[in-house]
Amino acid sequence: MAQVQITQIKSIIDRPERQKATMKALGLGKINKTVIKEFTPQIAGMVNHVQHLVAVKEV
Repeated sequence: MAQVQITQIKSIIDRPERQKATMKALGLGKINKTVIKEFTPQIAGMVNHVQHLVAVKEV
């Protein structure tokens, strides 16, 4: 599968708990932190849920 680079670009302060939990599950939590993940349907759904907080780039 393809890999994607997910970078947090906005803070999770004052966000709903569900979005905070999604960011934690992605391995993010601080601005400018980057993780590389396999682009599975599960990851795609999580990214879609917090798309306003992250930037996604294909590796």
